[in-house]
Amino acid sequence: MVSDHDAATLIALDERIAILRSNLSELTEQAVAYSGAADEDLAAERMAQQQQLLDELLKQREQLAR
Repeated sequence: MVSDHDAATLIALDERIAILRSNLSELTEQAVAYSGAADEDLAAERMAQQQQLLDELLKQREQLAR
């Protein structure tokens, strides 16, 4: 059974996960519009950072939900 605190934490994690997924979607759209190696490198770096954060949050959520 999930405690009230854990439930609140899960809700907060879900909100952060949704934001990161939205950010990744926007970054993907921006990357398509970019031209030039410097812009593409910056977009790829930002996407990698957002994906890493998303992976960490998903792992935290999975552990809490157990």
